[in-house]
Amino acid sequence: MSTPTLPYRSFSSFLSEHFPGEKVQKITLTAGFSCPTRDGSRGKGGCTYCNNKSFSPNYAAKQRSITEQLDEGIRFFSRKYPAMKYLAYFQSYTNTYGAVEDCIAKYEEALAHPGVVGLIIGTRPDCMPEPLLDYLSALARRRFVLIEYGVESTLDRSLERIQRGHSWAESVETIERTHRAGIMVGAHIILGLPGESREELLSHASRLGALPLTTLKIHQLQIIKGTLMAGEYLRQPEDFHLFTEEEYIALCVDFVRRLPRGLVIERFVSQSPPELLLAPRWGWKNFEFTAKIERALLEAEP
Repeated sequence: MSTPTLPYRSFSSFLSEHFPGEKVQKITLTAGFSCPTRDGSRGKGGCTYCNNKSFSPNYAAKQRSITEQLDEGIRFFSRKYPAMKYLAYFQSYTNTYGAVEDCIAKYEEALAHPGVVGLIIGTRPDCMPEPLLDYLSALARRRFVLIEYGVESTLDRSLERIQRGHSWAESVETIERTHRAGIMVGAHIILGLPGESREELLSHASRLGALPLTTLKIHQLQIIKGTLMAGEYLRQPEDFHLFTEEEYIALCVDFVRRLPRGLVIERFVSQSPPELLLAPRWGWKNFEFTAKIERALLEAEP
């Protein structure tokens, strides 16, 4: 009898394939970009769930240059692993939203830093102009490049409710266009947006699984203080179903089993700073969730 194996690949094993024998760490950067749902081009006030303070470390500050942020991040990580290599992770806001030459200048500044071996760029499906995609396509032939698109939901009614400013069709088109350009593509999905049933949440997996994705980030809906959604939650908590730890693990197991086998899943949960988190307040750490999800997946394997 064969030993069951996990139906997905971890992000660490994915990096090991690209950088054999190396320890590689992401360094989160804030490049000073905005978003089309903040500056009025596609909306005002941003996505209803968004407060960038919930995922940006202290060293990623707008007033610091890309080089300064990398210097500080490398000083932090190199204390334990002096020979570590780094991926410059453009995370906060929309990191392809600006003049193409300005975007390229920031990417090139990061790549020029000693020890940086590639880029991960977080952005939106409606913010990938063709000239920038051409540059990234050429870059991906000689350096590690992963573009992460915030999809968040495959249901247009949910995208409208959270003020994303783009449609599911735009996500599909841009992911396919980026893949055709020879660039690795990641997607980000939120499980638990208000109004989505369990079956609709699982349908996200089937739709995402039909796309040419390399990586996927999954996380639970979190209600963050200071966001538009926090106000909605306080006024009408009955509109929200916030999972217990056990419910969420069961959902993730069913979700993963609808995805293509071997897809890289970078994470299942996200943890915001306690001082910013309104709900849900879980007691388990990320690694504990991952271990429990992996155990449940192995038990479910035929």
